Amino acid sequence: MPILLVISLIFSNLEGPNNKYDIMITESKVTEIFCIADDFCKEFEVEMSKNALSSSADATKRRRKRMMSDAEVITILICFHFNTYRNFKHYYLSCVCGQWKHLFPRRFSYNRFVEIMPRCFVALTMFLRLACFGECSGISFVDSTCIPVIHNKREFSMKVFKGIAAKGKSTMGWYVGFKLHLLCNEKGELVNFVLTRANVDDRQESVIDTLTDKVFGKLYADKGYISQSLFGHLWDKGVHIVTGLRSNMKQRLMPLYDKIMLRKRSVIESINDMLKNVAQLVHSRHRSVHNFIMNLLAAMGAYCFFATKPGVNFDYDVPESNGQLVFWR
Repeated sequence: MPILLVISLIFSNLEGPNNKYDIMITESKVTEIFCIADDFCKEFEVEMSKNALSSSADATKRRRKRMMSDAEVITILICFHFNTYRNFKHYYLSCVCGQWKHLFPRRFSYNRFVEIMPRCFVALTMFLRLACFGECSGISFVDSTCIPVIHNKREFSMKVFKGIAAKGKSTMGWYVGFKLHLLCNEKGELVNFVLTRANVDDRQESVIDTLTDKVFGKLYADKGYISQSLFGHLWDKGVHIVTGLRSNMKQRLMPLYDKIMLRKRSVIESINDMLKNVAQLVHSRHRSVHNFIMNLLAAMGAYCFFATKPGVNFDYDVPESNGQLVFWR
């Protein structure tokens, strides 16, 4: 009997809340996310109906609504990434169908919900772009992070991402999967993202052009973005990219402001850490490419609703001094 008790406690700790971070989801937060998503989905459906192609007169028209709306599906997907559960099936059956059954009275079964998830791809993407992401303020940070989808030893037995994922190398070594390129502002708000294969260079112009769409001002990046052609390409678009210098490069004069802001690149690094360790962006249990994309979008949506985000603090006061050196007071 004591052995069974110990085993049950171990599995409850694995499936239940994670104590590493203090980000937990409450019913008020669930209601807040649903209200924002529902207001957006209603306006989105109206705009889609205006621009939809007219069907032929002989075609059958089905106007029957689903039991769960797109806003409910989006809310459930986003709330999963608040660092409470690691297994989506356990989260849906125990939390959504158990603790939150009064919040979602008309629920799908788990199998039906997994089938419906990819149908909300367009609504979730537009919801992130128009309602969750921030805007460029003239100061931006860019970086990329690896997203492995399978262990390196199982590379040749891969089935789900066969022909889609690629092998690449990061600072942590080789991996098989994708690469997520992120761009944020000084407030820690996501501005844009691009998902590519793992073997795509960060300095590729097609990736940079997509990231820097509607971006202006200074763009701070690491040494992996050093490229003279890339600098000229962005300069013509009104974006000044600022990077550090490698050890084998000649020293160049740099304004003190840019040196200080390069040290603040920890903002984008912290966002990558929160997406992976809090929102559980990376795992190797994907059984569908479509649901992998939905998991990626929902993780970024959950980050947008986090109460605390890394940012650069510009509101500080320099204490007045009479010019004398003071060792104690």
